Amino acid sequence: MAPAMPTPRRSALLALCLSLASAGSAGAQERPNILLIVVDDLRFDDFGAAGHPFSKTPNIDRLARQGASFQNMFAVTPLCSPSRANILTGQQTRHHGILDNTDRSPRSHELQTFARNLHDGGYRTGFIGKWHMGNDPTPRPGFDTWVAMKGQGEAIDPQLYEDGRLARVNGYVTDIFTERALDFIGQKRTAPFLLMLSHKALHPNVVQQADGTVISIGEGGFIPADRHKTLYAKALPPRRANYGVSPLDKPALARRIEGLAPLGPATVTPDETIRDRLRMLAAVDEGLGRIMEALEKQGVLDQTVIMLVGDNGYFYGEHGLSEERRLAYEESIRLPLLIRYPPKVRAGLAPAAQALTIDIAPTILDLAAARPLPGIDGRSLVPLFGAGGTPSDWRRSFLIEYTTDIVFPRTLKMGYDAVRNERYKYIRYRELEGMDELYDLQQDPFELENLMTSKSSTDLRRRMEGELEALLASKPPPGR
Repeated sequence: MAPAMPTPRRSALLALCLSLASAGSAGAQERPNILLIVVDDLRFDDFGAAGHPFSKTPNIDRLARQGASFQNMFAVTPLCSPSRANILTGQQTRHHGILDNTDRSPRSHELQTFARNLHDGGYRTGFIGKWHMGNDPTPRPGFDTWVAMKGQGEAIDPQLYEDGRLARVNGYVTDIFTERALDFIGQKRTAPFLLMLSHKALHPNVVQQADGTVISIGEGGFIPADRHKTLYAKALPPRRANYGVSPLDKPALARRIEGLAPLGPATVTPDETIRDRLRMLAAVDEGLGRIMEALEKQGVLDQTVIMLVGDNGYFYGEHGLSEERRLAYEESIRLPLLIRYPPKVRAGLAPAAQALTIDIAPTILDLAAARPLPGIDGRSLVPLFGAGGTPSDWRRSFLIEYTTDIVFPRTLKMGYDAVRNERYKYIRYRELEGMDELYDLQQDPFELENLMTSKSSTDLRRRMEGELEALLASKPPPGR
């Protein structure tokens, strides 16, 4: 029997179904892949596109050239574990509960992260690298593929938890992570992917206690790959204007601490340490180049959002501080944030608006058209990608917070809450009386003059205190 001829109504219904199916398929294909690369302790000025005079980072520079390079990106808590939780959850530290670098493994299993939402939305998700919110290396919710270090991990022959067990893997850790990333990206898939590649570089080897607290820098300190050990051998690192300056105007730093020399020219970060850090960055950059090449061969490079960010900054001798972050000065809180995604991000874009670590999660979810996380403090950076500049309702100030820990004697009892706006910064220490700090960043970008004792700054201090109190009292919108 010959098949029945379709009626006009059946033809219209068939056409509608095909149209909807096509639209659904196109929508699925339009969701971008997401590659988030977190580089440990990467400063805002460590790479070539940021103006560094000798750091060779052609692939990181390519991200800046072909995408957006945020000029005012900041960590809201300049310390590894809290900052990673800020990035994953979009929440301030006081809201997500990862307060410091001690072992908070149980809490880190409970975090509501962008990875969970993308996984639930159909993304193929992977985590590779240093989790560092507790020593527990087992998989966290939201990730299909999991390759993680235990705690801080090792630079050479690291132990990795993968395929359901913890085992030692021979090689240099950055190269191993790159290989695992290439394996993940090379998998056959019918859905877009999310990969969070969290490097151990530029962090040194460390000795840890059972709770994750760092006791000391371990053997070898900052360890570059063998092929990079003589890179930059005669290069002199650049000096900022506050390099080696004794912080006599900063009572919290000027405190006499038994066993520690006063901060100043004798306590700066050794040049070879800085060179070793930049040598470690060279391996990160090479890995990025290999990953971009793989994506290009697959024909999906321009359909992949590539984001590169640091978790906190680092001191290279500014204010006499050596091999440290934690504090609220610019060298510690300012970060690089580079985003390449040609469909939405114009090449060479350099947004001047304040961007924060808590903005990463909502930005990723926005770009992926995924369900937003409830009750977060950050906001999507996508409105900054357009030609219209900074939206009129964009933030003009933000909260920085740090909970004191027992790792370094210099930072004992130095927990603080601070506010930074477009011109001023006010730091209020939680446990140190009469040691607060106030800076005019427009007139004093290197924070060399604490205005707290200046009679002419009384009104400014009160305004900044009020601004800080307002930020501490604010609550995130429930549905952001």
